Amino acid sequence: MSKQDELTPRAVALGILLSIVMAAANVYLGLKAGMTVSASIPAAVMSMGILRLMKRKGSVLESNLVQTAASAGESLAAGIIFTMPALVIAGVWKTFDFWVTSFIALTGGLLGVLFMIPMRKVFVIDSKELAYPEGIACAEVLKSGEQGNETGAVLVFQSIVVGGLFKFLGSFVGLLKGSVEWATRMSERIFFIGCDVSPALVAVGYIVEIEIAVLIFIGGAAAWLVGIPLLGGGEGSAVEAAGALWSTQIRYIGVGAMVIGGIDSIFKVRKGLVMAVTELKGHMKRGKAKEGPETERNIDGTTILWLTAVCILFILGIYYHVTGNAGETAIAAVCMLVLSFFFTAVASYIVGLVGNSNSPVSGMTITAVLATGGLLYVMGYSGASGVLATLCVAGVVCCVACTSGDVCNDLKTGHLVGASPRNQQILQILGISAAAFVLAPVLIAMHEGSINMGGTGIGGADYPAPQANLFASLTKGFFMGGHLPWDMVVIGALVGIMILIVDKALGKNGKGAGLHLMPIAVGIYLPFGLSVPILIGGLIAHFVKKNSGAQGSENLKRGVLVASGVIAGESLVGVGLAILAYFSVSSMRLGAGWPGHIADLVSAGALALVCVLFYRWSFKK
Repeated sequence: MSKQDELTPRAVALGILLSIVMAAANVYLGLKAGMTVSASIPAAVMSMGILRLMKRKGSVLESNLVQTAASAGESLAAGIIFTMPALVIAGVWKTFDFWVTSFIALTGGLLGVLFMIPMRKVFVIDSKELAYPEGIACAEVLKSGEQGNETGAVLVFQSIVVGGLFKFLGSFVGLLKGSVEWATRMSERIFFIGCDVSPALVAVGYIVEIEIAVLIFIGGAAAWLVGIPLLGGGEGSAVEAAGALWSTQIRYIGVGAMVIGGIDSIFKVRKGLVMAVTELKGHMKRGKAKEGPETERNIDGTTILWLTAVCILFILGIYYHVTGNAGETAIAAVCMLVLSFFFTAVASYIVGLVGNSNSPVSGMTITAVLATGGLLYVMGYSGASGVLATLCVAGVVCCVACTSGDVCNDLKTGHLVGASPRNQQILQILGISAAAFVLAPVLIAMHEGSINMGGTGIGGADYPAPQANLFASLTKGFFMGGHLPWDMVVIGALVGIMILIVDKALGKNGKGAGLHLMPIAVGIYLPFGLSVPILIGGLIAHFVKKNSGAQGSENLKRGVLVASGVIAGESLVGVGLAILAYFSVSSMRLGAGWPGHIADLVSAGALALVCVLFYRWSFKK
């Protein structure tokens, strides 16, 4: 295929559009669930369907460029929602600063692409250890679409309707509850069980499959079914007391475990880091891209160097703008550069092993917060400027880690379908540039819309934002006199070390699938109601695979498309309702007066119906 068949105006336009849509959808999902999922596969399917609706079949290379740009928007959303809301939760900002949020997203996202390009040969082409499960799956979807298989596009659009309708009936009409919870006290011990009524969370569990879903549930069960009863006490109702014990004590065990997981991840990629540095030096010496096959050409080294310098200058300006202190700005910038480069390699390595959806970006960001906050604290900085400097460093680092992992995944897909790496890198840059300026308006609409409707805003019950809550607590502990339960963090670190030892022992003995640290740590610091539907989704994927025989792989792929559509539908309607609330459009709340536990039963029944659809549509021919 010629170059014109790949980098076409419609591919660029559609890629930018889907980048904006996926960014908005993942803002909602991340604030609600505390995690995001890769947008590559649903974007690939949507692009193939839309190109067909345009009365002209698109090439596989065009569809690949569209999904490349769209997934850039998704990854950038993850980088921002884990960090910037912490400034609002900590009380440093009253609402989101449009320009600071947008330029942190833009510069962090661009650095993630630019740092990854010289590492492409090391991680994507030469590494035999890295399988890139999601990159390979996306390549298979693209090849299937090229062969005329239209079932995937139909499934995605049907499931978008299901996810959107469920969210509309729950959050606007008020017929369904957001969660079903029960707790009681027995001899000063609190026992809690609960489940969020969210098809999107079931979809997340389906995508990550049974192993990861079970590990997340193990972490949640250990925190809520063991940790909270052991602590006991608390004021208010049993449900309120359980939530308070988790938010002020238990979840910090997860923090300690994730710090250990981040250190372990860096250790595992030490050889890759050395090779990446060597490749980076050679890439810069070469300057202009060498002539050769289009499938091997990157953006040239000179362009990378200039764009990197511009990004760094912008970041210095942002840091000085928020802190007003040259010394604090310099420390923050150095921390940002060192951590960003290291976590580019860490994220790329982990995405190659377990996929983009399972990358422990939260652990990397926690490490960035602790390293930067600790250094600034030791240097004598305090107050709101210390919080701003730390979280702005974490924001850039998180965007770098998210986008570099996504770039690595997309470049693997492109390598398998014969795409031009340079064209993909251009679309990544365009997708990031477009999505960066829609994140702040969506965050403002969701936060202020929730408050306008009598809710708690971002960080409360409407949008828990668990990572942002965590980072707010950490930075307030450093700079604003807040209390951090360091004893719980230490316990978590010890738990993390024990899990690593057990995992290594299981690996040596060849028993089981392993006891991976990061999913367990994620389960500990997520609300328990989130881990239950994720487990249900993992179980559905397990039974689909088990009951499919030789068709297991194909049926799982169909299920992933269904799950992706449900996530997109629920997320986009959630963002739309937030915008309505921002303009003070009231919801109906028709089910508010239902007696007893009728609302619980109806909500649980509706979620069960969606689970049945998940299972049945996975077998749809």
